[in-house]
Amino acid sequence: MAATVRWSLLKLLRSRCPVTERNRALSLCAAHNFGKLQHLARLPSTRFAVRYLSIQTQDTPNPRSLKFIPGKPVLGTGTLDFPTSNSAECSSLASNLFEVEGVKSVFFGPDFITVTKLDDDVEWTDIKRHAIEIITKFFESGEPITTGATQSHSDNSLSEEDDDIVSMIKELLDTRIRPTVQEDGGDVIFKGFEDGTVKLKLVGSCTGCPSSTVTLKNGIQNMLQFYIPEVDEVEQVEDELDEISTKVFSEVERKLQDS
Repeated sequence: MAATVRWSLLKLLRSRCPVTERNRALSLCAAHNFGKLQHLARLPSTRFAVRYLSIQTQDTPNPRSLKFIPGKPVLGTGTLDFPTSNSAECSSLASNLFEVEGVKSVFFGPDFITVTKLDDDVEWTDIKRHAIEIITKFFESGEPITTGATQSHSDNSLSEEDDDIVSMIKELLDTRIRPTVQEDGGDVIFKGFEDGTVKLKLVGSCTGCPSSTVTLKNGIQNMLQFYIPEVDEVEQVEDELDEISTKVFSEVERKLQDS
């Protein structure tokens, strides 16, 4: 009896909704869902990528410098140093980082950003939080890292005027020394070779680093002397802009101590 009732009910449902109609209904439903999937596929992928942007931080040998790693290219190649806020006019990212209280200098690398604070009395907690917010918003905006003409520290390109010794120095710097220093959030720039002395400029986390002298003498100098006997010593030099910024910073520091 129960089987007869089920069979009668099945016949009634089929008569009200034939197989072809039910298939058509299923097809319309599948088409609707497929259309929704196509719509989602056409949405800009950056909306989802930005949501998962994660800024990593890394300590450097300089306790006053912190390395921020956004997980995507910053300059791509070369480095760019911003020792003062006035030097950051070509980059909105650098300018905004200078607005964070306690920031002394900003440095861009191929895939990282180094922020250096004023002194040891300034806590990293607030600087780190604000810096991460600024960097995240910048990469969300899609703005270029720099605008206008900028002079980045790229490879120490060889010149026709370079002799064999200078060429070897530049080659060693670019292939053996600079990559290691950049891993620590800084860079080493060749400024000249005269009377057996290699003149180098330290930037990024290397500026004011307590171990910079050890890096120069025990690291860079020993390596250059090992491969190039003509090198007698390595000397750290500063540009005119660095000397001015140092004087300005010293003056500000003096006024803060007097107040």
